[in-house]
Amino acid sequence: MKTRFFAAFLTVLLLVSALTGCANTEDNSGEKPSAQTGEETVADTNEKLTTGELGVLRDEEFGNVYIELTIDEFNALGFAFGDSLDISFDNGKAFTDVPYYSGYYVPVGELLACGYPGYPHVVIAMNYGTPTWEAYEMTEDSKVTITLNEKGKYLATQELFALEYSDERSDYDSDVMFANFREVTGGDLAAGRICRSASPCDDQHNRAAYANALAEEAGIRFVLNLSDNETKYKVHTEAEGFSSEYYDQLYKSGSVLLLGMNANYRSDEFAGILSEALYEMSSHDAPCLIHCVEGKDRTGFACALVLALSGASVQEIVDDYMITYDNYFRVTKESNTAKYQAILPNVYDFLYCMCEAEKGADPDALDLKAGAESYLKKGVLKDEQIAAIEDYLTA
Repeated sequence: MKTRFFAAFLTVLLLVSALTGCANTEDNSGEKPSAQTGEETVADTNEKLTTGELGVLRDEEFGNVYIELTIDEFNALGFAFGDSLDISFDNGKAFTDVPYYSGYYVPVGELLACGYPGYPHVVIAMNYGTPTWEAYEMTEDSKVTITLNEKGKYLATQELFALEYSDERSDYDSDVMFANFREVTGGDLAAGRICRSASPCDDQHNRAAYANALAEEAGIRFVLNLSDNETKYKVHTEAEGFSSEYYDQLYKSGSVLLLGMNANYRSDEFAGILSEALYEMSSHDAPCLIHCVEGKDRTGFACALVLALSGASVQEIVDDYMITYDNYFRVTKESNTAKYQAILPNVYDFLYCMCEAEKGADPDALDLKAGAESYLKKGVLKDEQIAAIEDYLTA
């Protein structure tokens, strides 16, 4: 990190040390202490808890804005998941009452600050939305200041949605669960056509070797890699301990399509890349593997699209999506109804996007197949190309 960052960070640590008692002035009743008693009000505390000016870094995977502080460094200043933040950049762009979560627990397109486990820095992003680096006109010299707006304002949401998984194989019942590997089924989708998984080449979650072995066992012939480009893939293969030989053989034979997609499935760019990739897939032998890093979000949308094209029902698409939450987090409708219901809007938004429906519409009233076809046309495919994809999926 840059010298100016360390200077700013040390200054802030001294400030926060002096204010240690101020971050907890709200009593258990939820009422604000009175300024007349000599105690500082929550408003006073909120004004004082600030990062000061910090540099920013570009999140190369999704194109969002990282602050230079790591998640642990940011939280050590007194910020906590569930807080409300005010964020201002030195170019005049400013945002108030931004939730700070450990995951992407806001509606699609809304802004949040996120300390996602396993990632290096706190990120400022729009959930499944436009990359914030370009949207906020960031440069390498840009600065950001983050101030506490309200302590614990979104704590109830944080606690409801909070999900963490282990990267240790011993914490899972099987390789299949650990690698989030499975065949996609539903509607008229032919057996042995499509599988999905965590990445068999990106080992940041210790799953690559397991996903690679399962891909070989399943006889995968073609791959849609939604997350990596050529540069990222080269980094994976040169990493110490890389052992995904089967996957690398597929890559070297031209059977891995590196797509390098962000998470904004509502964008024309995402629709164009995915549509062309599915058409390319239709000319290759099955089975095909679709994956990103975790095999959860970008993969979740791609598989929902495949299922909709194959005539699957809403429930079949939901069931396929929610297997990931069972594999990683042991969340099922039976085991944790509240969390299960809280996650459902994610997959429903996939369907609203395809069908260009209003959020909150009855998913069962949507024509999913027509919506999926319309999405592919948004990606500039013609009717005969869409028919080729559907024939491949259901033949």
